[in-house]
Amino acid sequence: MGEKKELRSTTVIGLIRGGKAVIGSDGQVTMGNTVLKHTAKKVRKIFNDSVLVGFAGATSDAFTLFERFEGKLEQYKGNLLRAATELAKEWRTDKYLRKLEALLAVVGKDKTLIISGTGDVIEPDDGIVAIGSGGQYAYVAARIMMKYTKLSAREIAEEALKQAADVCIYTNSNISIEELD
Repeated sequence: MGEKKELRSTTVIGLIRGGKAVIGSDGQVTMGNTVLKHTAKKVRKIFNDSVLVGFAGATSDAFTLFERFEGKLEQYKGNLLRAATELAKEWRTDKYLRKLEALLAVVGKDKTLIISGTGDVIEPDDGIVAIGSGGQYAYVAARIMMKYTKLSAREIAEEALKQAADVCIYTNSNISIEELD
């Protein structure tokens, strides 16, 4: 049996602070040990610009999941948790979808989620979602800033991504950030 390839491709972080929801990512795309692109956009607004999503993993897989997730949001009239749960169930059980290699970070106006193809829908207690190879670095940086600073949600996301870029070779400092108004 072949080993499952570890996804090493990005850093995405999302959080809510002071009534502001943000999601951000770096722009690096790698294949093996080669950087192919520095300016990729891995975060989007969907569902009438009311939900923020970001991905780590295969790009084409992520776009398939963005479309499916937006369809679930429409089907469940914007109920973020229900749409995420239904996507995760479909992703895990569908013969085609279960082969997709990506993770989704989702931020709504009052909820943050991580959705995986193994059926997981995780709503972190601290309201911070982070995925990708540099996700853990960005997550720790964001937690510290949330606790010890008065920085805005956007400033925290931006600085957390910069910190991840300094230590993760699969993350660069070309940052894209989306916010909900």
